[in-house]
Amino acid sequence: MKDQKGKQTSQDHRIFLFIEGMDCQDEAKLVRGKLEGLAGIEKYRIDLMKGGVEIFYQPEVISVDKIIQVIGETGMKARLERKEGGEKGSWWQDRRVLFIMACGILTLIAFVLHRAGLSERVTTFVYLMAIVIGIYYPAKIGILAVRSFTLNIYTLLVVAVAGALGLALWEEAAVLVFIYSLGALLETYSTSKTRKALVALMDLVPKQALVRHDGEEILLPVEEIKVGDTIIIRPGERIPLDGVVMNGYSSVDEAPVTGESIPVEKSKGDEIYAGSINKTGSLEVRVTKPSTDSTLAKIIHYVEEAEARKSGYQRFGERFGKYYTPFTFILAIFVASIPPLLFAQPFSVWFYRALVLLVVSCSCGLALSVPITVVSAITNGAKQGILIKGGAYLEAASGLKIIAFDKTGTLTLGSPEVCDIIATASMDEQEVLRLAASIEARSEHPLAEAIEKETKKKGLSLYDIEKFEAMPGKGIRARIGGRDFLVGSKKLFPENAFTDSIMRELDRLEREGKTVILIGDEEKIAGMIAVADQIRPEAKEAIGELKGSGYRIVMLTGDNPVVAGAVARHVGIDEYRADLLPEDKIRIVRGLKGDYGRIAFVGDGVNDAPAMAEADVGIAMGACGTDVAIETGDIVLMSDDLLKLPRVMDLSRRSINIIKENIVASLAIVAFLIPAALSGLISLVPGLLLNEVGALIVIANGLRLLR
Repeated sequence: MKDQKGKQTSQDHRIFLFIEGMDCQDEAKLVRGKLEGLAGIEKYRIDLMKGGVEIFYQPEVISVDKIIQVIGETGMKARLERKEGGEKGSWWQDRRVLFIMACGILTLIAFVLHRAGLSERVTTFVYLMAIVIGIYYPAKIGILAVRSFTLNIYTLLVVAVAGALGLALWEEAAVLVFIYSLGALLETYSTSKTRKALVALMDLVPKQALVRHDGEEILLPVEEIKVGDTIIIRPGERIPLDGVVMNGYSSVDEAPVTGESIPVEKSKGDEIYAGSINKTGSLEVRVTKPSTDSTLAKIIHYVEEAEARKSGYQRFGERFGKYYTPFTFILAIFVASIPPLLFAQPFSVWFYRALVLLVVSCSCGLALSVPITVVSAITNGAKQGILIKGGAYLEAASGLKIIAFDKTGTLTLGSPEVCDIIATASMDEQEVLRLAASIEARSEHPLAEAIEKETKKKGLSLYDIEKFEAMPGKGIRARIGGRDFLVGSKKLFPENAFTDSIMRELDRLEREGKTVILIGDEEKIAGMIAVADQIRPEAKEAIGELKGSGYRIVMLTGDNPVVAGAVARHVGIDEYRADLLPEDKIRIVRGLKGDYGRIAFVGDGVNDAPAMAEADVGIAMGACGTDVAIETGDIVLMSDDLLKLPRVMDLSRRSINIIKENIVASLAIVAFLIPAALSGLISLVPGLLLNEVGALIVIANGLRLLR
């Protein structure tokens, strides 16, 4: 929930306070009531899943200590740091657990004493002890809510218990307090499970790193390590910062960042990411990003911020909770007063029914189950190397009809490689490659890089160039060993150099979507090298899975129709558009959205940002290679693995289905319990049991997505 007041402020005057005991919207409402209108607070955002509040404030008007003190007036404790071991403490260290246990034991003792025939005065005293101990925490928040002119489920519980005591229902009142307090604690435990999952992401990065400084190796906090510093990572250690390997060789487990289960070999010049695990060798790494700007830090930031980007279902849950509690309280007043006053009905009967109505209304089930489901899904995705920036994008992805793909860098690897080497005259394939590489060595064209890479792979040496002449749009003329050679496209060679067999090979390679470089002289063509941007190995399988799930797949590319058609045929895409400028992609995405409904655009996050922004869901891939991808995508695939895309779609559908199930189940429980309470078909304890069990079931249903 986000409230804004006044102007924007700088990041320097921002704090995040962790609030112990804030587990659902009712507690959040108390915090909101304290911060609303408080002088010096410019804006704030309450984050239930993180268990705290982000506050922008004016330090010259209000201090942090004062803010903490004001929040403390709600009965909850605010801290600048997460409580050390807070979620991991033993159960006997939690006073709420001890109070609930004492309440339950005393209630059981009173029940046994009553059945054993002891005096009513003794059993009543024991029941009262159980009630006083068990209701302490709920009453504390409920009374504070009344003082803040708000109603919450704790207020309803206190009123219901007071009413039961007024009717001398000691046993029912004690059981009521015990069951409700136990249910509230279990709901808090469910919320803490999602928080633990978020904290686990934060704990992936070490707090310190070994730095080589002035010839010495010293341990420093990661916050003090600067870009350009050299850190040393021993076998078995987690990598603390993003960087480039300067020395050493090792295999690195990047699963915490990319979701890839197979360790990746790393040597000099390779990038590594914070949160990864160094498996075997020792590495010396030059830091390329500060701790606050690492790839993992950005993942954690977006997972934390995801709660702010609410889906329509989340907003519905919040609106429902806002009106539900006051409505049930007013309804209970009418139930207790109208029949006795207007129809001469027995007051005790209708007052009891009003109490039952209040009891069956005391639940955070709907309010908690939806955000817990969303955060569980987002955290699950982050563990698999899939960054989902909010519930709104989960919801949008669940309703997709069509997915559009960029080609270069998305369906293909984005780096041309040599595919075929064909010798047509007296030379062999190695000689053709060696000649082409020697001449292309002075060129900066991407195709020249592909040829150079292939030459190094085969361990071939280069010839000395005696003369070099670039012919724009055609190729290169060069002299080697006193002989002139041509390297380039067919425009560079005279017509008589092309034999029928050469033309057949040339046509075949071009139909396959490859770019052909010819090598020869003015009289004949000695060989040809075919270069192509390699299709991702998993592209065909990923597209097949998506099509099998009912999605229509389209490819949009700026490449020529021949290459586009070859790639589309290979991966199984039926529809493609080629020769597109960025503005053409925007226009086509807009048109497809009008024809099919919701559309996703999958790109590499750099040139495709406009089309991704136009689509309902922008999906960026290969984010470990570019910061732009993390910034532009609504959903980000942290590794270059297209097979994660079907997982995203499955996760979004499952999460929205679970949310729908939870909403329907919660409303069905309400629709059953309220009429049952009004008609007298259900009493206090069974009503509360059904209510709490129903709430825990829908919350547990949402937690399934953590697995």
